[in-house]
Amino acid sequence: MKQKLTVKDFGRYKKEGQMYTWIVCYDYTFASIVDESKTEMILVGDSLGNVIMGEKTTLPVTMDDMIHHIRAVVKGAPNTFVVGDMPFGTYNVSDDQAVINANRMMQEGGCDAVKLEGGKKVASRIRAIVDAGIPVVAHIGLTPQSISAIGGYKVQGVEKEVADGLVEDAIAVADAGAFSICLECMPSVVAKKITETLDIPTMGIGAGPYCDCQELNLYDLTGLFGDFKPKFVKQFAKLRQQMVDALDEFYEESCAGTFPTPEYSYNAKVEGYEE
Repeated sequence: MKQKLTVKDFGRYKKEGQMYTWIVCYDYTFASIVDESKTEMILVGDSLGNVIMGEKTTLPVTMDDMIHHIRAVVKGAPNTFVVGDMPFGTYNVSDDQAVINANRMMQEGGCDAVKLEGGKKVASRIRAIVDAGIPVVAHIGLTPQSISAIGGYKVQGVEKEVADGLVEDAIAVADAGAFSICLECMPSVVAKKITETLDIPTMGIGAGPYCDCQELNLYDLTGLFGDFKPKFVKQFAKLRQQMVDALDEFYEESCAGTFPTPEYSYNAKVEGYEE
């Protein structure tokens, strides 16, 4: 059985050049599968709005939604470091609001750290949460909660000015006390610059090979989520089709009367009752 890592372990991995992985999932059963794997960290992402709730964006996801799913994941993965995603509207008003909601997520959800989106503009929020004794993962690049402002789901940092801004954002959140930073959908060379600049680990999703950690969504890497497949997703399995095939086989056998057989039935003899 693997041993649950800590914030200090991830910092040590950065210094030693040891790669690790971060998987997104949202429920007890999937979390228990991740817990049996070599994966060191789970993110309970607000992407559950898309994947679980069927929403077009992550914006409708509430703190109660997040806590509900975090609790389930924590129960399923006791040996894996769990990060909870702070949803839209739970930290953008004030530092006090950010601390209150981070406290809720830790206390009611039971996760090991929280994640929030943004760079320089949320540096004071990160500092306040860290000062309250809560580990923080920062998140820059493609930030889905700001999808209306950034003009859709597209690569960030292609233009030099924007790339320079991402580097500045990364430095700002590291200085604010984040113990690691998620880099989403940016050119590999920009992620490489940030990784080389920071003392804290970088965790890339669609950010190329130079990050300290690679992240993917479990529903994506197993081929379960069928609405769309981002360029950066490699499907290491195609479970969606296997599940459709299994359901169709169940349907055919049930309709043909070949399921359930005696093997899958309770065959006790009951007085006064006949087959």
